[in-house]
Amino acid sequence: MSAVVAVIGEGLLADYVCEEVSVEYQVVRQPDFAEGVHEATDLVLVLHDTWNPSVHQKAEEVLRPTGIPWLRGFVSFGEGVVGPLVRSDKKGCSRCADMRQHMAGRDRKEMWEIGQKLAVDGGMSRDAWASRSGLLQISYLLKDEVQRILQDDEIHLDGRVFFVNLKTLKSSWHPFLPDPLCSVCSQLPEDSPTAAQISLKSSPKIEGSYRCRSMDDLNQVLVKDYLDQRTGIFNGKMYDLVPPFADVGVNLPLFSGDEGVAGRTHSYALSELTAILEGLERSCGMAPRGKRTVVYDSFRNLKDLALDPLKVGVHAKEQYASPGFPFEQFNPERPINWVWGYSFLQERPILVPELLAYYSLGCGQGFVYETSNGCALGGSLEEAIFYGILEVVERDSFLMAWYAELSLPRLDPASANDQELQLMIDRVRAVGGYDLHFYNSTMEHGIPSVWAIAKNRKKKGLNIICAAGAHLDPVRAVKSTIHELAAMMMTLDEKFESEKEKFERMLRDSSLVKKMDDHGMLYGLPQAEERLQFLLDDKRPLRSFAEEFKWKSTHANLTDDLKDILQKFRQLNLDVIVVDQSTSETKRNGLYCVKVLIPGMLPMTFGHHLTRISGLARVLRVPMELGYREQPLTVEQLNTHPHPFP
Repeated sequence: MSAVVAVIGEGLLADYVCEEVSVEYQVVRQPDFAEGVHEATDLVLVLHDTWNPSVHQKAEEVLRPTGIPWLRGFVSFGEGVVGPLVRSDKKGCSRCADMRQHMAGRDRKEMWEIGQKLAVDGGMSRDAWASRSGLLQISYLLKDEVQRILQDDEIHLDGRVFFVNLKTLKSSWHPFLPDPLCSVCSQLPEDSPTAAQISLKSSPKIEGSYRCRSMDDLNQVLVKDYLDQRTGIFNGKMYDLVPPFADVGVNLPLFSGDEGVAGRTHSYALSELTAILEGLERSCGMAPRGKRTVVYDSFRNLKDLALDPLKVGVHAKEQYASPGFPFEQFNPERPINWVWGYSFLQERPILVPELLAYYSLGCGQGFVYETSNGCALGGSLEEAIFYGILEVVERDSFLMAWYAELSLPRLDPASANDQELQLMIDRVRAVGGYDLHFYNSTMEHGIPSVWAIAKNRKKKGLNIICAAGAHLDPVRAVKSTIHELAAMMMTLDEKFESEKEKFERMLRDSSLVKKMDDHGMLYGLPQAEERLQFLLDDKRPLRSFAEEFKWKSTHANLTDDLKDILQKFRQLNLDVIVVDQSTSETKRNGLYCVKVLIPGMLPMTFGHHLTRISGLARVLRVPMELGYREQPLTVEQLNTHPHPFP
């Protein structure tokens, strides 16, 4: 007995497909879902000559409980759309496909609004480009896919969508990932203390690295799963040929606009993969997409289970009182959202304000401005935590040195005995026209940290560029800073020269430093160089890497390095709190994303009016402990200029 195929819909496309499919299978034709679908149906085709979102919503509603797979075909703005194949036992439905397609498009806001309107109005009346030849082309594709589905052959439309340009008949296949927030096919697990519990597992290093997954391994999945111009999490890439090293950016489309993320290495192929990893980290850190927030209460009621938000540093009372300031002082009586993290110092799950765990949630509301500081992606949970800690340390060391104006030891890069490092320095000087200077910014924990300065030898362009790095291997930290510095060399010269007057106003009035870019561009001015004299003073002798960096790492397992770091912080009574930000999009390929908070360390902020140092006594105490000062600093003694972190 032949399989039963139900065709739901009216129009030429439905007519053509019925004619093609009925040669081999029993076809039941219905105009809509008013009578439901017979339980003996093997496959449902939902076909229309126009775009009617309400029909696809109805198909999900009617067919999901039955377990009958279904496939759609329709025309939208001169384009034929086929797929995906929707199965009730698998994630990745028509809504997921639409969401990915709309987000990847330049007109995502408009398409979302049109879709909402059409769902109410009953769809488009007709599509001018829905020609007979175009609809026939779609029908042939559908017939072929029906055969594959019913014969258990390789299915093209499983997790993919097919687009046909009805003007040219040019066609293409595009994969998409299920949306973790999909209201149809996805159900996020509830956030819980049990799920937040962390028990460190073995994470062997790839030889010669501090990673547990090789790029060769990740190369097989990163581009295939995440980068696609029509349906990808990232919808485009760009090679920047100007900087001294390989710089590749990928575009992360957001509903509010586009956000570029970059990878910087010695090869464009590797930089592309690195950019995708950076983008996944950014995507995970913006909002909860791996678990559903369930705790909404006041700190007063939760204080025995929760992190005291004041311990992570807040804005000063004067900032909160200033006109138009976008945040309000923390109120322990006010209910807020909390997510579960894990405290390594207390060895227990702990509640963390959601706006501290997911940085974009604090924009324009809440009690502090939080950035992506401490967010990291890794090939294991342990690797992600390791690099999340290093990022917190990197930014904290930079800000500690800046606020206390520490005369950091100058490093002799030649003493590292690393040929690649020397070649990188030579290339920056020859191609970029900058001299590089490195300083040991390691704080009381002993984790090697570096402040790097690029000083322009040319008459035009940014005069000084700053960067920071931290790693158990100080040479890796230095190389990281060089890639960061190189990314700004020459690429911003034209903007700097054309907007120099604006940056000169910022030099006179620090309140004008409002955005991330302002910090770095301000210190491109030659007049701003005097603010960095506490570092640039070249009377201090150069120090060797062996003299300055005492941390020894001999482990073959990254988890052992992580345990050493955690033990050091425990000795200093510094907590390491980890919130798992991983989503189904990353876990499918064994990638984990975390947010690391270390209460007491200085959080990186951008916009001089959003500085956060209130409640953080380390910045006053540690300079004396390290021998830079004879006594603790006072708040009044701290550097009042905007920091130069780009």
